Amino acid sequence: MLLMTPGPTPSPEFLRRAMADETIHHRTPEFEAIFGRARNRLKTFMKSSEVILLASTGSGAMEAALTHFCAKRALTINAGKFGERWSKIAAAYGKNPIELKYAWDTPASVADVENALKNNPEIDALFIQICESAGGLRHPAEAIAAAVKAIRPDVFVVADGITAVGVENIDATHIDALIAGSQKAFMLPPGLAAIGLSESAVKRIEATGGTGFYFNLATELKNQRKNTTAWTATTTIVQGLDAFFERLDQIGEERFYADTLKRRAAGEAALKAIGAQIYPKVAAPSMLSVFHQNAASLRKWMKKEALVNVAGGQDDLKDTLLRFNNMGFVEPNALAWSLNALEMAMDKIGSRKYDGAANRAFTETYYR
Repeated sequence: MLLMTPGPTPSPEFLRRAMADETIHHRTPEFEAIFGRARNRLKTFMKSSEVILLASTGSGAMEAALTHFCAKRALTINAGKFGERWSKIAAAYGKNPIELKYAWDTPASVADVENALKNNPEIDALFIQICESAGGLRHPAEAIAAAVKAIRPDVFVVADGITAVGVENIDATHIDALIAGSQKAFMLPPGLAAIGLSESAVKRIEATGGTGFYFNLATELKNQRKNTTAWTATTTIVQGLDAFFERLDQIGEERFYADTLKRRAAGEAALKAIGAQIYPKVAAPSMLSVFHQNAASLRKWMKKEALVNVAGGQDDLKDTLLRFNNMGFVEPNALAWSLNALEMAMDKIGSRKYDGAANRAFTETYYR
């Protein structure tokens, strides 16, 4: 089965081998060397002053970021299930969130954020996705972050980059906390999250002493600066992360990002060639998100007959959305075959006669 869901993404053989190596106890010099190497490399990769790794999925990192950087009231951006999650976490902690809500295919407005800040002086933190993976939408997160800092430099900007870190070269200049997850572009199993921190965010954590127990970022930062963790580390995933960066350094970050955009362009060309509707108004490069009234039937045929597993939508888009992964070390032939399978599935349900247009357009665009 070809796994082409935008998280968990498939783990290439070199990462599986790294994680299948002998298990190392997390309180040993051997693991500390691996952990320190991976964390320091992640710090430069995320362009952060500090990075904290958590034995958690991305949602745990979201919760930790909110409890540490929002003392009064949260401003949340909701254009999908994960934006909605920001609002739910904020409400759970009594932060009385002000929510800017958009259709799942529509990016947030800089002007809306500016107005919310000007009209609500109690807001002390903004929470946004860079890519809202529920629909493959790309928010103008960097422009919004810059606007926030221009109006209120004291407001913390927290960005969920779980389906953006490792996909594109993010400008984190005005972002105080940037969240990443192991199961996306890093192509590792779920269970490891990271928060890249600005200097202001580090000062805030050190000044307050952190909040909570397990997700106390002050406790973690103190330990991780010594190349260890406060609690049990996800040893095998960290070994995989170290191997990821070893391979990335062989390829080069610039080429890595360029290859992602190249696959994305070829994928879009293939979809246009078969008349498929790209869902979001501003599409993120991390995935190809396709709207089709019979998406559920298409996915079912692709999985059973072509052995291609792609993700569907959620809530109202459960049966009308297909999402194809474009994160990490995805082979172009894997994406090409997946889109070819989509075209075949469209033929099988009577939506469009198969003529190989998707594969032809992908190949011509990618290798041109």
